[in-house]
Amino acid sequence: MTCILRVREMADVDTQIKDSVEVALDLNEREVYSHIARESAEDIRRIISSIDSERARKKGFFVYYRDDWDDLIRERIRKGKRHTAFDFYNPALLDIWEAKVEELKNVRKAEYFLYAVIGGAAGALTVAGLLFWWPFIALGASIFPFAIWVRDRAREKKDLIYHQLTQFFIDEMRVLLGKYRLDPERYRFKVFNDDYFGVRTVRIGRETFAIAEPMDV
Repeated sequence: MTCILRVREMADVDTQIKDSVEVALDLNEREVYSHIARESAEDIRRIISSIDSERARKKGFFVYYRDDWDDLIRERIRKGKRHTAFDFYNPALLDIWEAKVEELKNVRKAEYFLYAVIGGAAGALTVAGLLFWWPFIALGASIFPFAIWVRDRAREKKDLIYHQLTQFFIDEMRVLLGKYRLDPERYRFKVFNDDYFGVRTVRIGRETFAIAEPMDV
C-alpha cells in the first residue's frame, strides 16, 4: 500500500513538473510571438509612411521622408529573419509587394513607350509636311495633346497602385494590433494622404499621423 502511495505521489509530482514546464513554454512562446509582433508592427509602420510619402510626391506635393519603402522591404528580406510580417504572419504580403512593384514598372514602360510613339509620329508628320505637304505639320502638332492624356492616365494608375499597396500594409497592421493586443498609439505613422480605411488621424504639431484601428481576429 505504501509503495502504491509513493508511486502515486511520484506521478503527481511528475505531472506537476510537466504542467509547470508546459505553462512556462506556453508563456515563453507567447512572449516570443509578442516580441515578433512588435518588431513587425514597427517595420510596417515605417513602410506605410514611406509608401504614402512617395505617393504624395508623385501627386506633386513637396514632402520629405527619408526611408525608401522598397529598400525597407528588401532589407527585411536580406536579413533573413524568419519571424517577420512578410514570411511569418502573412506570406501573401511579399507576393502583393512584388506584384505591385511589377505593375508600377509596367505602367512606366507603357507610358514611356506611348511618349516615344507620339514623339515619333509627330516628328515624322512634321518632316513630311516640310518635304511634301504643309498640312502634315498641323496634323503632327495635333497629336501632342494625346501625350497629356497619357500622362494623366499613367498618374492615376500609379496613384491607385500606391494607394492599394499602402492599404494592404495598413490592414496587416490592424491584424497585428488586434491579434497581439498591441497599443495602437505606439505604432502611429505619418501620413500625407487622407483616403485610407481603418485608421483615424490626429494632428500633432504641424504633422498628421494615422492610428490604425485594431481588427478583431
